[in-house]
Amino acid sequence: MAPHFDHPGEQAAADPIRLLAIRETPLSLDEVHKAVGDDATGGTTFFVGTVRNHDGGTDVDSLGYSCHPTAEAEMRRVAERVVAAYPVRALAAVHRVGDLAVGDTAVIVAVSCPHRGEAFEACRMLIDDLKHEVPIWKHQRFSDGTEEWVGAC
Repeated sequence: MAPHFDHPGEQAAADPIRLLAIRETPLSLDEVHKAVGDDATGGTTFFVGTVRNHDGGTDVDSLGYSCHPTAEAEMRRVAERVVAAYPVRALAAVHRVGDLAVGDTAVIVAVSCPHRGEAFEACRMLIDDLKHEVPIWKHQRFSDGTEEWVGAC
């Protein structure tokens, strides 16, 4: 049967940006999952970024994230661009700031679209653009006593 793209569920939602936040408290995958729930979606894609125990061949002990006061506004700009590019039914993005340990969740993004392919592509655009454009900086502390700052933009 040929797809019917005239159904309202095949279109982007009127207000698909459901959750955008930068927080000092632990992030909740359940909260993000609830935010992107939509009966018209056929595909919901999540990306969960965690603090890994190494980077560039060196063991990581911990890290801290900090952000510019405009970070949430920049996150919204990125989200709006994703919504303009894909038929997004629901979108959420949350990023942690403060000190994090290895294994902690640093970022969760999710996108729901009518079809899985669109959801994968939109979610990839959301996390890639967020990491490249939103002014959030990572301060990594290594087990050998060295440290480095990594900037998002």
